Amino acid sequence: MVKVKVTDLRAKSQAELTQVLDQYKQDLMDLKVKQVASGSDVNGAKIRDTRRNIARVLTVITQQARDEVRAQYAGKKYIPKDLRAKKTRALRRALTAEELSRTTVRQQKKNALFARRQYAIKA
Repeated sequence: MVKVKVTDLRAKSQAELTQVLDQYKQDLMDLKVKQVASGSDVNGAKIRDTRRNIARVLTVITQQARDEVRAQYAGKKYIPKDLRAKKTRALRRALTAEELSRTTVRQQKKNALFARRQYAIKA
């Protein structure tokens, strides 16, 4: 069994990927039947390669689906939680730069009345 290249899979459409997936699943079933019939583990590497190829195809299918949904929500105010940036809980809750720079009316008055003094230093 040859390792399938992900770049080749990304070039295919959803229907083609489904066909490739069905083919690999059929191959895996045939290999397992052959293994049971022969009674020895002669096809272990082929079974492993086939399972990994199935995983690659499923990964590409999932990524394409997520990219389509991400494109639908581009520029919108709210994005589904599974498409948002994970980060850490603290970073997600941290104030934005705009929120950090905002000041209350009272603080604005204080800043205006008691501005920071600048002193000229003699050289």
